[in-house]
Amino acid sequence: MNRIKIGRYRHFKGNEYRVLYTARHSETLEEMVVYQALYGDLGIWVRPAAMWNEIIERDGFTFRRFEYIGE
Repeated sequence: MNRIKIGRYRHFKGNEYRVLYTARHSETLEEMVVYQALYGDLGIWVRPAAMWNEIIERDGFTFRRFEYIGE
């Protein structure tokens, strides 16, 4: 799995997020990403790291679900 850096990311649909931490699920030990929306109510979310690193195919184009854009 690709290492997930702390910092800002752009979702393939355009919104930006900040990765705050990486963590492990207490029961399954699955790697998780703890992140914050950089818009709206600035909500805090968690998502499996495998999903964070997914490659998405839409309308004949391929995208990373989240693209690192800096600190």
